[in-house]
Amino acid sequence: MKQGLSLRVSQHLALTPQLQQSIRLLQLSTLEMAQEVEQMLDENPFLERGEEVADREDFGVQTADAPVVAGEQLEEAAQPVVEPRSAEPDTRATQADSADSSSDDVESRLDGAAPVEESWEGDGTVEMAPDDSEWGGDAPARNSGSGGDDDDTATASDLARVPVSLQDHLHDQARCLRLSDEDGAALYFLIESLNDDGYLDDSLTELARACWRLTAGRPADEEPRFDEVEAIEQRLGTALQWLQQMEPTGVGARDLGECLRLQIMDLRNTPAARAALAICEQPLELMAKRDIKRLCAATGHDDETVRAALALIARLEPKPGRRFVDVERNVVVPDVIVTRAGRGFKVSLNAEVMPRLRVHDVYANALRGGRREAGGEAGHAAMQQRLQEARWFIKNIQQRFDTILRVSSAIVERQRNFFMHGELAMRPLVLREIADELGLHESTISRVTTAKYMATPFGTYELKYFFGSSLGTETGGNASSTAVRALLKQFIASEEPSKPLSDNQLSDLLKEQGIECARRTVAKYREALRIAPANLRKAL
Repeated sequence: MKQGLSLRVSQHLALTPQLQQSIRLLQLSTLEMAQEVEQMLDENPFLERGEEVADREDFGVQTADAPVVAGEQLEEAAQPVVEPRSAEPDTRATQADSADSSSDDVESRLDGAAPVEESWEGDGTVEMAPDDSEWGGDAPARNSGSGGDDDDTATASDLARVPVSLQDHLHDQARCLRLSDEDGAALYFLIESLNDDGYLDDSLTELARACWRLTAGRPADEEPRFDEVEAIEQRLGTALQWLQQMEPTGVGARDLGECLRLQIMDLRNTPAARAALAICEQPLELMAKRDIKRLCAATGHDDETVRAALALIARLEPKPGRRFVDVERNVVVPDVIVTRAGRGFKVSLNAEVMPRLRVHDVYANALRGGRREAGGEAGHAAMQQRLQEARWFIKNIQQRFDTILRVSSAIVERQRNFFMHGELAMRPLVLREIADELGLHESTISRVTTAKYMATPFGTYELKYFFGSSLGTETGGNASSTAVRALLKQFIASEEPSKPLSDNQLSDLLKEQGIECARRTVAKYREALRIAPANLRKAL
């Protein structure tokens, strides 16, 4: 085998760390983005938050000689005369105006923005760059500085709106019971073992083993004796009886059938209630399918009683802990806000989700004026790299929000009919259309539209909601799948409860509207809308 040297020219794509960070930030959700910002603030000393304190003195000097409006004079005359504590003017209106004007500035910058540079390498300089100033300044100050009793009132109202968890609600009831220390501890353990729906996911035997390891402090691989587990299981069984008598009714059940039985036993003893108890003893598939004949044969009740029992069961709560779930955990914060502006619509970024970041000018100036001592060049180069990382992080965040705004503006322009008339006016749209219009790749549009939300006059939607496949029409045009689903919801909402529409009938109704949609496609859209089939929608 002979060795030799050869030259070969080839091209390959290399992602720099800055480009990798830009792609990663683009696909993060709002919550993940906030966590990323907090982590970067902790790790990089050259990065800091912008000041959020309003300049009160300048505002007061500028408006000291402003004339009082007649409406304000009437308001002052109607209010009782009190001795003012301080002459601090209200700056909330000025902050709101500045937020609106700054959002307009962001939009104007996007219209004439220069293309992104292809080179993502830093220049390694430590000079103060023009873009080292604070970014995200259009976010309003969290503390308006009003002070006084208004802050106390807001705090009290916030405390009044704090939701009570299911566990806290049950612990309050447990304190009213006169239980021994052992029974109280067992009841406390069961309450803490409930899931959000109010069910016990584990059996009493598994809970007894977990309680034995918790109380004894033994390692997880050690097995308890049978008599020890049996004693704890008996005490947990007694505590379970106390738990299942608490409010909300049905809490502490091991399955849906037991939950329904607990609620039925709390009702008045009627023939329908007795039949409902017998139905809950049967396989739940019969009740879900509303198989009246088999339920009558299994329970020994007549047709009318079984129908009344099924109607009673339909009024029960299958998830007792539903009303105690903290809904604030599922609140979606929009990234983009769409509002009406004359005959059109205005698209602006949500200032609440835009971080206020800037390069720490004191540290940057100290690094610029510092001298490289003997042996300290490595440390000086490392600090230069950290400064460059801070600059690129700010630029990547700005580019992330700019891209979100560009894509959102293009979506609003394409789906203008939706913002004017609703879901039925949605038109077909694919990622490639937006990508070709903005000169971006489809993968970039996919990252932008994932876990990003838009607040519209009709509600808050994920950006992916505005994209949908097309269905052919008799006129040769296309209809959006989103509009077809909205039309199906209208058909089902207006149907007779005693004679629900089947998938074939829904397909025929769509054909009457000029939309070609097969029965299997109708079934797929109906399942996506979480609408039951016709036999389960039929009223008893």
